[in-house]
Amino acid sequence: MRFLLDTEQRAFADSLDAMLTAADTPSVVRSWSRGGHASGRALWRRIAEAGVFALAVPEAYEGLGPRPVELAVAFVELGRHAVPGPLVETVMAAALLTEPGLAKRLLPALASGEAMATAAPAGSYALDGDAATTRLSWDADGLRLAPGHGPVRTSLDPARRLTPLLPGGELLTPDPPVTQALTWARLATAAQALGVGLALLDRTVAHVRQRTQFGVPIGSFQAVKHQLADAKIALEFARPLLFGAALTMTEADVAAAKVTACEAAYATARTALQLHGAIGYTAEYDLSLWLTKARALRASWGDPGECRATVLEGFSGGRRS
Repeated sequence: MRFLLDTEQRAFADSLDAMLTAADTPSVVRSWSRGGHASGRALWRRIAEAGVFALAVPEAYEGLGPRPVELAVAFVELGRHAVPGPLVETVMAAALLTEPGLAKRLLPALASGEAMATAAPAGSYALDGDAATTRLSWDADGLRLAPGHGPVRTSLDPARRLTPLLPGGELLTPDPPVTQALTWARLATAAQALGVGLALLDRTVAHVRQRTQFGVPIGSFQAVKHQLADAKIALEFARPLLFGAALTMTEADVAAAKVTACEAAYATARTALQLHGAIGYTAEYDLSLWLTKARALRASWGDPGECRATVLEGFSGGRRS
């Protein structure tokens, strides 16, 4: 099946691409990695003004959604530009806060960008808890509004600042829709990973056209062409799975899209690192901002093994029915 974006969706993607290009996101990412949130918050507000977070929030609570296809379109661009912050977690928070009283109280601020949310199971690390204004955790008792966060821990991707959430806090609901929220988180992560992979491929193609060996661009070598072709095929195969999953929003379809997009981005990252040579290993070179993100997203909200198990469970369930 072939999935093509309509004119409005393509225009939305183009507008986000133009805005994020002008924002110089690499400098924003580096500042965020050091704990400087001012430029990141400013960019967050611009992304919210473009309607990105509102796509995860129902219209009844000042949102535009839920519109998973358009959300996937947006997150591809966010990944393409390596935008930092708890982007996926804010979408997940919108999916967790479905009880009408909670939705009315908390969702409008998420849609407008006034609030930034993070979310994690109790006892695990939450992304950017130091920057988030709404911190959600859940355990056997239900969903809680965490009262604060612990010390920041470094991660593989310096822009992904991990913090434990403090226990206790207000109990929001005893029965949060965690499975539904996880599906939304995986969709957004898959889209973000696809964007990361596309950026890595574009940067690598540009590099091999400029880098020379034996007096010719290395992009003219057959082995290099084959590696780039494999990366391109993997990413293009992930694209219809992503948008197909956004249409169905079933656990199995989204898990399949997540594992396929993340594996494609990770494979592209390895190819990019190899073809860039020694410069690709340096943190000062902007390529690193995408390399580390590809690796981190691969394990976020379900590693490849977990996602494959969800796909198999969905297939087995379908066969039994």
